[in-house]
Amino acid sequence: MKNVQVKIVLEHGAVMPRYATEGSAGADLSALLESDFVLRAGDFAMIPTGVRMEIPLGYECQVRPRSGLASRHGVTVLNSPGTIDSDYRGELKVILVNHGKNDFVIHNGDRIAQIVFSRVESAEFKAEIVLNSTVRGTGGFGSTGGLLSDAFVSTGKTGLA
Repeated sequence: MKNVQVKIVLEHGAVMPRYATEGSAGADLSALLESDFVLRAGDFAMIPTGVRMEIPLGYECQVRPRSGLASRHGVTVLNSPGTIDSDYRGELKVILVNHGKNDFVIHNGDRIAQIVFSRVESAEFKAEIVLNSTVRGTGGFGSTGGLLSDAFVSTGKTGLA
């Protein structure tokens, strides 16, 4: 696999995204804050990183949670995965949400998320009157798992006693 050449502009004091280990899929993003920020339990906030990127056409950058923050504090990326398109040139900001029971303090330089680069293809949309049929058909959420069917979900009934 070839390396993706990404141009980075860092605001003063911002930390270059970096891979923690040779086998890491995601590079860590760090907060760029003038002072500590308290993310209250149940709240969400957009945290600046001071990083701007030029992603090559045909790629996206996905913003994903850090497992340690989620498992220890209940803090995760709200729109996970968030997509950064190749034509975006603004600062990367991470929408963090605190699902934990306690407030969480974010310090300048804390690793708050990770980024993963993926190849993307553009789709060509074609309007049709009908679609080819399949065994699954219109079965939606949970339809292949056996617990819930669309009929139960759409009526608000679970079928559970």
